Amino acid sequence: MTSEPRRFLLYHTAGCHLCELAEELLVPLAARQGWSIERVDIAGDDELEARYGVRIPVLHDAAAGHEIGWPFDGAAVLAAFSG
Repeated sequence: MTSEPRRFLLYHTAGCHLCELAEELLVPLAARQGWSIERVDIAGDDELEARYGVRIPVLHDAAAGHEIGWPFDGAAVLAAFSG
């Protein structure tokens, strides 16, 4: 029996330099942790733009609902989502 990887959403938008930095940090971290990260572009979604427009990039734990916004590093991500 295999368990499903822990699933995260990375809220971002095109042309966001900070979002690119976050993704560069998160892809190898997620691979080491066995997590899956789904990128969610907030552009064109009024609700997401209102919620995340000035906060992106934001990493959201899809199961627990907990999230962390930029700035973050690997240690901060691990601390925020440990347990």
